[in-house]
Amino acid sequence: MSDDSYRESLAHLYQLRRFGAEPGLDVMHGLLEALDHPERRFPAIHVAGSKGKGSVSALTAGILTAAGFRTGLFTSPHLQSYRERIQIDRHPIDPGAVVLGIDRIRSLAVSLAGTGRIPRPPTFFEVTTALAFEWFAREHVDAAVIEVGLGGRLDATNVLTAKVGVITTIELEHTEVLGPTLTHIAHEKAGILHPGMRLVVGETKEEPLREIARVAGAEGVPIWRLDKELRLSNRVLSAHGQKVDIITPHRELRGVDIPLLGNFQARNATLAVAAADLFAQSVGRPLSEEEIRKGLRTIEWRGRLELAAQRPPLFLDVAHTPESARAVAQSLVELFPFAEPEASAVLFGCLTGKRFDQMFESLSLLARTIVLAPLRSDRSADVEEIRRAARPRFPRVVIARSASEGLQLARAATRAEGYTIALGSDYLVGELLNALEGTPADEPDLSDPAMRGPGQEAPLAASRGRRAR
Repeated sequence: MSDDSYRESLAHLYQLRRFGAEPGLDVMHGLLEALDHPERRFPAIHVAGSKGKGSVSALTAGILTAAGFRTGLFTSPHLQSYRERIQIDRHPIDPGAVVLGIDRIRSLAVSLAGTGRIPRPPTFFEVTTALAFEWFAREHVDAAVIEVGLGGRLDATNVLTAKVGVITTIELEHTEVLGPTLTHIAHEKAGILHPGMRLVVGETKEEPLREIARVAGAEGVPIWRLDKELRLSNRVLSAHGQKVDIITPHRELRGVDIPLLGNFQARNATLAVAAADLFAQSVGRPLSEEEIRKGLRTIEWRGRLELAAQRPPLFLDVAHTPESARAVAQSLVELFPFAEPEASAVLFGCLTGKRFDQMFESLSLLARTIVLAPLRSDRSADVEEIRRAARPRFPRVVIARSASEGLQLARAATRAEGYTIALGSDYLVGELLNALEGTPADEPDLSDPAMRGPGQEAPLAASRGRRAR
């Protein structure tokens, strides 16, 4: 397989993003039937939620891999390489499998649409989901941890008969698709439930919990809830992570090492322990305490309060909602209780439709300087609009021409006793990682060409339009 084949396959796939989100399962059912139902050939854990679902998925997969399970992991979006989305035992899908899988699904989709067996061509996310499921089946995984893309009930991943489900948190997000209230959104997330499943829930607010419990009761699904059946305590911070006690109905783990920062990651780890434990018991391979500890202490999950540089510290986080920004702010205050806002700087960039004005309520407590950067996506929010929202809260608002220039400006504004926090979008974190480390050698740049700077090479295909889900 040549590099050009990989580039061309991804170029075709990225073109599908312009068709946007298409909720519904008819296309997935048609595709998977034509692929001989790969989703039925591996047992799964299905993870939904408004935030934390990627971290919970990665932590759960890490535990199962440490226990000797051949473990598939499907997450989205990616930061630097498309292949990050589909992994087995922490190894991304190889480019050859991407080319062969996309070509096969593309050919099937044309035939199915032409004969009316599917109502429309598949979206970016539907093709990617089908690719993941077929690869997991072909590679004979013992377990697959599958992160929901958007919502749950009508998400492309909701074709599984998973043994364990997880609902992390419920927030007001994608209300135009999922509904205007926490109850509506909880109903959509709980759409992954089915008889025979066990459920782990991280949400603690009464309104969404009530709806989740109602759906679980109707489906006969037992629930383990954080702060009730699942508990964590005795958090101790370190320079590179934290220790915490995790207690479930099945075990007590004292002083568990988690090499991730933030109180929210201790909560995510608790959900992951419960989910992995329930899954392993359901397939008759119970986990040992050492397997759980090894899975957690060896986890790698980028862009989640990631310490990317020192002197002064630079943190990268994919937070893009007011709730996740608040969690990041609380964690940074915990890490730097005596830091003066004058010494620190925020680098911010987000997509359209995000509640950045509410995010600034938390971020303005951390720093007096904010640097705003456009993203290399045609969905990048208007920087002038963000600036108007930032001005009442930040004494110094600086506009950069790119994420990489924004990083330079934010670092220049950060004093030795402060820190830089960059957040607002997966796109921003991906761009910054590429700026710091270089773009992966085999990964084509298929970002929106309209956002390119002078002299930058255009991609093989434009990726305009809403990201497909």
